[in-house]
Amino acid sequence: MYWLNYELQGEIEDYQGSKKKEFKNFKENLVSFWDTLVIECQNGPLFDKDLFDKCMDYIIALSCTPPRVYRLVASLMGLQLVTSFISVAKRLAVQRDTTQRQLNAERKKRVDGPRVESLNNRLSATHEQKLVIDEMMRKIFTGLFVHRYRDVDPNIRMSCIQSLGVWILSYPTLFLQDLYLKYLGWTLNDKSAGVRKAAVLALQNLYEVEDNVPTLSLFTERFSNRMIELADDVDVSVAVCAIGLVKQLLRHQLIPDDDLGPLYDLLIDDPPEIRRAIGELVYDHLIAQKFNSSQPGPKGNESEIHLGRMLQILREFSTDPILSIYVIDDVWEYMKAMKDWKCIISMLLDENPLIELTDEDATNLTRLLFASVRKAVGERIVPASDNRKQYFSKAQKEAIENNRRDLTIAMMKNYPLLLRKYMADKAKISSLVEIIVYMNLELYSLKRQEQNFRTTLLLIKDAFFKHGEKDALRSCVKAIKFCSTESRGELQDFARNKLKELEDELLDKLKSATKEVIDGEDEYSLLVNLKRLYELQLSRPTSIDELYGDSITILHSFRNLDDEVVSFLLLNMYLDVAWSLHSIINSETVSEGSLSSLLSKRDTLLEELEYFLNAPPEVGEGSKSGNQLACRVCTILADVWCLFRKTNFSSTKLERLGYCPDVSILQKFWTLCEKQLKISDDTEDEDVNKEYIEEINRDTVMIAAAKLIASDTIPKDYLAPEIISHFVMHGAGIAEIVKSLITVLRKKDDNVSEIFLEALKRAYLRHLELSRSDDESIKSESFQECKNLAARLAGIFVGAARNKHRPEILKIVKEGIEYAFEDTPKHLSFLEASVLHFASRLPAPDIRDVLKDVQKRTENVNAEEDPSGWRPYNKFYESLLEKCAKNEGIQ
Repeated sequence: MYWLNYELQGEIEDYQGSKKKEFKNFKENLVSFWDTLVIECQNGPLFDKDLFDKCMDYIIALSCTPPRVYRLVASLMGLQLVTSFISVAKRLAVQRDTTQRQLNAERKKRVDGPRVESLNNRLSATHEQKLVIDEMMRKIFTGLFVHRYRDVDPNIRMSCIQSLGVWILSYPTLFLQDLYLKYLGWTLNDKSAGVRKAAVLALQNLYEVEDNVPTLSLFTERFSNRMIELADDVDVSVAVCAIGLVKQLLRHQLIPDDDLGPLYDLLIDDPPEIRRAIGELVYDHLIAQKFNSSQPGPKGNESEIHLGRMLQILREFSTDPILSIYVIDDVWEYMKAMKDWKCIISMLLDENPLIELTDEDATNLTRLLFASVRKAVGERIVPASDNRKQYFSKAQKEAIENNRRDLTIAMMKNYPLLLRKYMADKAKISSLVEIIVYMNLELYSLKRQEQNFRTTLLLIKDAFFKHGEKDALRSCVKAIKFCSTESRGELQDFARNKLKELEDELLDKLKSATKEVIDGEDEYSLLVNLKRLYELQLSRPTSIDELYGDSITILHSFRNLDDEVVSFLLLNMYLDVAWSLHSIINSETVSEGSLSSLLSKRDTLLEELEYFLNAPPEVGEGSKSGNQLACRVCTILADVWCLFRKTNFSSTKLERLGYCPDVSILQKFWTLCEKQLKISDDTEDEDVNKEYIEEINRDTVMIAAAKLIASDTIPKDYLAPEIISHFVMHGAGIAEIVKSLITVLRKKDDNVSEIFLEALKRAYLRHLELSRSDDESIKSESFQECKNLAARLAGIFVGAARNKHRPEILKIVKEGIEYAFEDTPKHLSFLEASVLHFASRLPAPDIRDVLKDVQKRTENVNAEEDPSGWRPYNKFYESLLEKCAKNEGIQ
């Protein structure tokens, strides 16, 4: 206990953990001292059972003392002694074997004699010394290791396991048995990640030696399940090491394939290190089949065989392209066949196939090709958690350019063939079309493949008009735009002409489709071509002045149009307005005609959008029917208001373009937004087009509304409290958006007390409306939402901020009390629901003042007339009194 008190008082000087310069190498020097001592004494004092017996007894005793630093240093010395003893034992074993061979040779010459007697004596002495050194190792193991491997200090436990791994590996004749191996197995469950990792690494080293495997069979049978479980360890570094250990078990065929199912699920896990490790395992075991000695080597094209096995794996993920991309990303680094462009193209074109591709396989192979192409040119195919920009070394940049060159050469002649074959297949065409974006177009001229370039471009244009799905259209636009900017000379002129032809043809189709609708025919052609125009306008300006007027005519004349058609009419009108504004802003001179035209387009668009505010689409709470158009109206309105906000144009020549909606329009806008917030994103609706689903959910609506406040497009007095009042009502996604808005507001204006108080009032008024219901659960839930909102807002003022913002908190409390007593006892529950959370954050003197204030307000009120109505007040008062007493240290 004397040592323990010294340690607790900080009076022990810990040389091992000291940061002083003179003790920098203390650990290394201490280990070296004991190793040198053993080596120097190996020819005498080591075996006299005097010096080293006392040393070991002292070290073992010291390792059992309470002060942690003593145990740590004693463990360090004891573990090193065993390591040094092993080097002596190995030397003695070699010496004994040599002496035995010499003795056997000598006995063949003569039965006895001085030479035989001398060798017998030396053999006996060597054997005796080896028994002594083995016994010394056992003594330290049982006296020190057996106790310290489960020490409370994880560093001591880790040192023990690391040392045991070294002992078993270097001296298997003594330590490679279950008596010692079981400690490695037990510590696979240690609560410290460092200890688990040390055990896994020790086992990796043991399984690396072929001769150890038979002896490890019982150990493997007992602990293999735990080794597999560690592949999904909470610590990433442990999991990666465990996956490497499982690979070794597979290499030695010590575990059945059926046990690996849970491991393959990690192919789509979050930490990229684990995914890469599993990817290597999958490649070695399932694709290259390195561990299956009974399997004959692949015959024929190795790349094709490997790709065939990869396709078998991808069949498990065919219904989810994103998961397929994860699997491809995991294996790509190890599988050279994924970069064998010629082989992949040949398989897709069915040229002398070893493997018959089903339609599902062909789809997966096109996904693999596209993903592999992107990886080869340095692009991420799986989003990174940090979103940091990638930087490449000179060698990496050269490798990327080489990959781009090899891909282009492989694709030149075959690209038109691939596009023709899969032109009508919407599952494959988008991936195939977009590959051209990653090619070196200059090589078409250098290799005299201009005709193939032209053919490819014509086929991409055909694909644009053959398909109406978002992915295919977006890929076609991206590909043609890339060709028109990145190709050179005549090829660039050709690409630009084709882009202009595509635009003209699209406008002609839209005019024809518009006329069909006006004539009472089907809307499908109009919808498909509106989607094509939308995808085209997302990337470049397209003049649609004539169509703009037709769109207005259709919207006015046909109020029963399909919601999706209306959405894309409004989207294209908005994009045209946006591009027109962009052109004017970037022009050196602005004509009155262009300005008037833009204002006319803008005002017409706003009129159409405001029509849907006055006659909103029917939005059902249990369905997304009607939600698509409502979302589009809200987001487009917010975008238009932001584009033309007055702060952008004030004191400029374009001041006429400034616009701000009036309060009535803003209120209708928020009413429509609120309706959509009640619709969960998890709600399924078969009638809703899933293509643009990410653009029409409640998160996008809330972002659109919050953007108006964050960008100072509109005054914050009305909309900011409304948005903040929904802080805790709609899940984590909405909460993060509101939280970000609050951060922006606090940066612009440190005093947000008025906005917070107004938000609390809005939430409370919603509760009062719901309180009219006879359903008690609805009342309880709405009241709890008020409390949760107050708790989240009050939680912003923590730590130092609580003192800094004391005036704000006090203002919320005082004005909140004022509001609660405006209509008693109806509003008194506002004290408990909202004010209490803020009042609790005040210092004790302020709480006392608040208590006096509310007490004074009740002096002329007879609470006994309606005791139930005054319960919230009593609860508020008692809670604050208790908080005050706690703050002042009163029990």
